[in-house]
Amino acid sequence: MSDSIHDIPVTTIDGRATTLREHAGKVLLIVNVASKCGLTPQYAALEKLHERLGEQGFTVLGFPANDFAGQEPGDEAEIMAFCTSTYGVRFPMYAKIRVTGADKHPLYAHLTAAAPSAAGRDAMEASLRGYGVEPAAKPEVLWNFEKFLVDKLGCVVGRFAPDMAPDAPALVSAIETEVAKA
Repeated sequence: MSDSIHDIPVTTIDGRATTLREHAGKVLLIVNVASKCGLTPQYAALEKLHERLGEQGFTVLGFPANDFAGQEPGDEAEIMAFCTSTYGVRFPMYAKIRVTGADKHPLYAHLTAAAPSAAGRDAMEASLRGYGVEPAAKPEVLWNFEKFLVDKLGCVVGRFAPDMAPDAPALVSAIETEVAKA
């Protein structure tokens, strides 16, 4: 398997087949998103991050997934309408995919193999157990809004727990470090 994610086929939220090659040369934050999750307000901070660092070669990519407690039940049109009207999302969004289990999308198979554990995972696991949810074993995605940091060459360089806010110093520092690289 190549270290780069650029040639993995994906579909945009409006149904266009493509690959992530259109983002080659940019630092990416790939996030599995959901509209009916306690973490859904992260959309606002993700958009702010995208706006603030976009001109420096950074972008957020949103991949809706309904893998956790049915928290993304809508179709692509409903998801996009919600994201734009509620949170002003302008970062690229993609078609709904599976991010866990045997049927997970090849992108997420690659991401989780490249970075088997997320920074801050232990605290999020404890939180899920507090709600009576048994967390999936590593390397599976733990919940909605898990974040994968990808460098300009398309290689995974970081993974962050779902409850780590997009404006958390550790995440912002990691992104800014990658953006600053030649």
